[in-house]
Amino acid sequence: MNTHEYQAKEILKKYGIPIPEFGVAGNEEEVKEIIKRLKLKEAVIKIQVHAGGRGKGGGVKFAKTPEEILQISKKLIGMKLINNQTGPQGVIAEKVIITKPVEIKKEFYLGAIIDRERAVPLIIASPEGGVEIEEVAQKHPDKILKIPIQLDGKMRNYHLMRLMNFMGWKEEKASFGKKIAAGLAKCFIERDASLLEINPLVETKEGELWALDAKLSVDDNGLYRQSEIASFYDTSQYTKGEAQAKVYDLAYIALDGNIGCMVNGAGLAMATMDIIHHFGGKPANFLDVGGGASKEKVAEGFKIILSDPKVKAIFVNIFGGIMNCATLAEGIIAAAKDFAIKIPLIVRMEGTNVDQGKKLLKDSRLSIITAEDLGDGAKKAVASLKRKT
Repeated sequence: MNTHEYQAKEILKKYGIPIPEFGVAGNEEEVKEIIKRLKLKEAVIKIQVHAGGRGKGGGVKFAKTPEEILQISKKLIGMKLINNQTGPQGVIAEKVIITKPVEIKKEFYLGAIIDRERAVPLIIASPEGGVEIEEVAQKHPDKILKIPIQLDGKMRNYHLMRLMNFMGWKEEKASFGKKIAAGLAKCFIERDASLLEINPLVETKEGELWALDAKLSVDDNGLYRQSEIASFYDTSQYTKGEAQAKVYDLAYIALDGNIGCMVNGAGLAMATMDIIHHFGGKPANFLDVGGGASKEKVAEGFKIILSDPKVKAIFVNIFGGIMNCATLAEGIIAAAKDFAIKIPLIVRMEGTNVDQGKKLLKDSRLSIITAEDLGDGAKKAVASLKRKT
């Protein structure tokens, strides 16, 4: 789950990360209150959306007077950002963060991720901040340092020393830097993060270090023990279908194709989308109903898929390990009747009680196209669209 910048900063503050004073506003009155409370004469104003590229998209502005702060904030609240990260539909900024400006001497990058190949959490650091870390890695790989984080969230002293030397921090600045790196590492582990970054982490003319921007993404599987972060979920940053899917604990991502997919298991869902592409089709979504989906979940899955006007056929691909194929069939039949599905519906199922499931589909006398295997199902889904045209 992604968080907004201001939410990430609130979390980082609890780990001793120095954050310039800020306020968050969603309307004119809240902007006025922030200006008064922080005694702002000038400010940096940034839209709050779950996407990067805000500056390039016009979502980051500098205001030189209190009047400008108010005027710019009013324009940015409600702004729609459209770029390669948001997709053509864009995302709307319902809030802005208003921050006291800091005089910058130099920018750094400090972040933490999971190294999937080595199966360890890592600190990633670079003396080149303020730009995409991927760009630095491509152009200047020698300016990136990777250091392991222990599973208890601590860092070894010699690793911290190596980091300070790499960043060029000495004496008092090194002391600040160690505390920031240690706090970042602890936060990353304790908050079940999949990504945590400060970009830029800046040095002022006085030699102080401040986190000017922050990004925090948390592993969905860890949200059950992260109640504070779970409460940060912002439905405005997702499509209607994605927000509805979360209510029913369905993993759903909208895509640009026209074949709706309902699958159990993320790996099988990816394989289903790949094979639809292989046979010349385009999946309209990723939808994983989970291993033990109920009739209600299946019905809600259909409802979400059918809410997408681009969907012209539905391919249900289920392997019944934990899931009972008979339960799945009952859910499909109920959904087909309740929603009066008029587009081609292709079903491939295998596994527990598959024969009973197939019999239920056959006896329903509904217009359901059955498939023998994954390839057969994908072919029939793609062919059903060609027949319609």
